[in-house]
Amino acid sequence: MSGAPDIIVQRDSRRRWALRTGLAAVVFLAVVTVWITNSLLTQRFTESTRNRAEVRLALYSGNLISALQRASVVPLLLSRDPALIGALTSSDYTQTTQRLLSYLDEIGAASLTLLDADGRTVAASERENLGANRRSEQFFVAAQRSPETVFTTTRTDSGAFAFNYSRRLEVEGKLVGVIVVGVDLRQFERNWAGFSDAVMVTDSEGRIILATESRWRGLSEDEALARRSATGAIQRAIRATADWTVVPVDAYLGGEAVMRQSTRIAFQGWRMTSFTSYASVRERVNGVLALEIMGFALVLALTSFLVGRKALTRLTFFQRESVELRRLNTALQREVAERKRAEANLEVAEQTVAQTSKLAVLGEMSASVSHELNQPLAAMKTYLAGARLLVQRRRPEEALASFHRIDDLIERMGSITRQLKSYARKGGTAMEPLDLRDCLSGALAMMEPQLKRQDIRIETAVPREPVVVQVDRIRVEQVIVNLLRNAIDAVRDREDPCIELYLTSGDTALLTVRDNGTGITDLDQLFEPFYTTKAPGDGTGLGLAISSGIVADLGGRLTARNGRSGGAVFEMQLPLRESLEAAE
Repeated sequence: MSGAPDIIVQRDSRRRWALRTGLAAVVFLAVVTVWITNSLLTQRFTESTRNRAEVRLALYSGNLISALQRASVVPLLLSRDPALIGALTSSDYTQTTQRLLSYLDEIGAASLTLLDADGRTVAASERENLGANRRSEQFFVAAQRSPETVFTTTRTDSGAFAFNYSRRLEVEGKLVGVIVVGVDLRQFERNWAGFSDAVMVTDSEGRIILATESRWRGLSEDEALARRSATGAIQRAIRATADWTVVPVDAYLGGEAVMRQSTRIAFQGWRMTSFTSYASVRERVNGVLALEIMGFALVLALTSFLVGRKALTRLTFFQRESVELRRLNTALQREVAERKRAEANLEVAEQTVAQTSKLAVLGEMSASVSHELNQPLAAMKTYLAGARLLVQRRRPEEALASFHRIDDLIERMGSITRQLKSYARKGGTAMEPLDLRDCLSGALAMMEPQLKRQDIRIETAVPREPVVVQVDRIRVEQVIVNLLRNAIDAVRDREDPCIELYLTSGDTALLTVRDNGTGITDLDQLFEPFYTTKAPGDGTGLGLAISSGIVADLGGRLTARNGRSGGAVFEMQLPLRESLEAAE
């Protein structure tokens, strides 16, 4: 009989060992699972954060190079301006500063400065600089030595950098002056300051020329990273960063680990570098690990409940389970709140990017609209001068007629601004698939008042099937409106004015605008900047030059010719969306 107790003891001993082995296995499995999960999720979330940082960096660098490219063509255009060249050769600068101010909003530059051959400032959009001698400045010296447009970067007394394009003005190969166009790149620093990333731009020598931290300017990257600034953007970004053992650290700033991203800017050897915090990655990984740990804790608690034999043990288990469930609920609520905050931040960022794109579109449109406003302004000035003389000579009836003409010009300016508002309501500048028939209808709707006022007959022929192109609707309608305006001016003196519009679809989308005017006298110079056949004061000759550039940017071509039966014929070719997809 003594063998039975021994068997029970051995059975209990085996059960205890089995229980201990099972608990050890669960603990080991929990540790391994948490370790593997931490490693995998850390790498995954870090890569996701890195990809988003790369996308932001590409967006920043794209906006920067776009601003530089837009400004680079301005000196070339202004160096051919006959009014500026005439002022330099005649030394009459009474109207030159006003002309530069009229160009300033049109081209979107930060400043415009005209220097004579000796480096003296003879005209400037910033009037306080008039008369200053810039002979020793880098932009003047570089423009003297090069026949092309040159870009210079100079350090100002305030510690910031000034960026300028300059080009020499010549008459029969002789230097008569230099035009300097200032580019405002500090606007990008203000935009970057709204994000958690720290951003810097270095030149070919490794010197920081743009940065979200103002005290970094003029330093190298290593010198900038060695500086500690409690109020800097990067300290705000890494304040909650934890210590990392899984992810290799890209850089350290103030003893804290950050993610470093760098890209080359295709401009004079510039580079852009950003530093991003790991804090969001750590929070997301910790949230998942907390859920796993709580899950294993529940498994252990359930196992303890199943093996327990006493009521007190079962009661204790239920109390522990209640506490764990409350903790789990709190953790879940915290996770939900974090996700909502992240979604809100993402929505704000998307709205900011959308607004930036819309402002970029309006900036491009302003060049076309502002030069149209210069025409009635110049005419109003002439009429006012004539009215003043008529009043002095006591001829009030003729002076009143001049005031009526001024009122008509004001109405014309109001029409132009209403078209600008109409453009602004149409949305962003993203390239999207569009039916070219809709773009043509929109342009005709904007020009309908002028067409009715001059009683112009419009003949249109469009295909029944959609003509789908991958374009920016605002810019395409801008080109069509410019072509219609030229056609309206061409048929103004005709007894039976007529404009024909034909839209066809073959290998490409082709829009033909034909009028029954007098035709084009000089086809070779038609798309040159400042070339115009209109009377002085009616236009600056930029409309067709801007339109040609827009069509070229969209991958098409704008051409002009004279029709066989008279009149001018303009043809705009754009690649079909199907052709673009096949090429990709």
